[in-house]
Amino acid sequence: MTGGWLSSVRARTTLGATAVVAVALVVAGLAVTATLRGGLTDNTRLVAESRAREVAVQVAVERSPQDVAGLDTDDPVQVVDADGRVIASSDALTGAPPMSGVDRPAPARSGDRGGQDAGAARDDAGNADRPDDDDDDDRGGDDDDRGGNGDRGDDEASAAGRVAEEAVFDRVSLPVDDEGEATSDPGDAEGRADFTVAAVRSEAADGTAVTVYAGSSLAVPELAVTGTVRAMLIGLPALLVVVGAVTWLVTRRALRPVEGIRAELAEITGSRDLSRRVPVPSSRDEVARLAATTNGTLQALQESVERQRRFVADASHELRSPIASLRTQVEVAAAHPALLEVGELLEDVVRLQHLAADLLLLARLDAGEGPRTARLDLAALVREETARRPEPVRAGELEEAVVSGSRGRLERVLGNLLDNAQRHARERVEVRVRTERPDRGEGAGAGPGWAVLSVADDGPGVPEDERERVFERFVRLDDARARDDGGAGLGLAIVREIVTLHGGTISLGQAPGGGALFTVRLPLATPTEAAPPHP
Repeated sequence: MTGGWLSSVRARTTLGATAVVAVALVVAGLAVTATLRGGLTDNTRLVAESRAREVAVQVAVERSPQDVAGLDTDDPVQVVDADGRVIASSDALTGAPPMSGVDRPAPARSGDRGGQDAGAARDDAGNADRPDDDDDDDRGGDDDDRGGNGDRGDDEASAAGRVAEEAVFDRVSLPVDDEGEATSDPGDAEGRADFTVAAVRSEAADGTAVTVYAGSSLAVPELAVTGTVRAMLIGLPALLVVVGAVTWLVTRRALRPVEGIRAELAEITGSRDLSRRVPVPSSRDEVARLAATTNGTLQALQESVERQRRFVADASHELRSPIASLRTQVEVAAAHPALLEVGELLEDVVRLQHLAADLLLLARLDAGEGPRTARLDLAALVREETARRPEPVRAGELEEAVVSGSRGRLERVLGNLLDNAQRHARERVEVRVRTERPDRGEGAGAGPGWAVLSVADDGPGVPEDERERVFERFVRLDDARARDDGGAGLGLAIVREIVTLHGGTISLGQAPGGGALFTVRLPLATPTEAAPPHP
């Protein structure tokens, strides 16, 4: 049951569409999640860097890192020197070790520290040796004091430190309390959380190099991403159900005319009534074209079956007469041997043989049996055929026209046309061959041209409304004719079938003398076609 359900076009279409939508939604969800996570992470870094840079600027404008204010924040902030000592920190990290070790300045060398101490000792010694001058002029002293105050103001203006332009980021895990804020108190710690830490180097006015660390929690971005993923996972199955249901309904509606066509064909097959037709939907889509094509096929099949039935009926009728004649003659000969007419018996046998041969040839032509082709000159074929026939058959203007076809079947075409013309001609039957070349303006795709074979007689001709009917099988327009003279009515039908298989056409018109004019057009052979085999 499952295999049968999955074998339907509707089920496969629904499953395919749902699978494609599912893959597209998964890919889009991954892209949205990655974009959201990247954006929130960048925002967290921006917050951490902004806080770190704010503290770093404060360090740069103070004389000493210990003088930094503004660390009373819930965000984790630390000021760490080159030796890894925490100089200042926010309340949340009071007493905590450095939360990161990235981007620290190099520690000062001991020699440099000794030189600074020695310089300070020399300054103290110079001040100790310098005598106090209590007798200085008060005005001069005031001037000196004013000058000293001016120099001090300039020094303070130019004594600001430096802040690094670039920040370095790190990801660390810190203890957090029940509100998700960083804490250094083990009693308040409820767990650990990830933080993005921005490290910004700064140098105080006294030359102390430090690194400012400021952290921003990643919990909120992670919660946002997790919530988005959860919403997608909840909505994806519901959306796929909707897509599958819509695809199922749309496919069922689209395939309903196809099911109608199939059901009607099944009934036609069961009833064998080829006159019925499948319903054609009003839409102008592929299904409508399929229905129209199916009706065309049924029409052709109906015509073929009807033609076959008529053929069998006509063949049975045509065969019944010579067979009945033969039976009568044999019965008479059996009862009265002296009355046997051998000549008439032989004529009936020959007539029956020709009829059987014509029926067999038509059956082969109906089956699409292609002829063995070779290059042959149609004019030479006409000369040979007219030479074997007595008056009134004669050859008119004959132009060389090489065609590709079966010699035996083209001889049959010419022979049937001459037989028909001789039966109706009074004094003259004329055969002509000419060629028609394509115009130069038609281009190379027009082909090499046509060979035109015409057979004209001076008989009574054929009425215009009967000229197409004469090519049907078992048709004899002169019902008063004797059957022996008129034949079975298969000659012209065989001619048309052979000409059609050779890619040509045949038409019936009126000859200049008033009789019938049969015109056969066959395509000329191209130089690349095979030459006739050597005997």
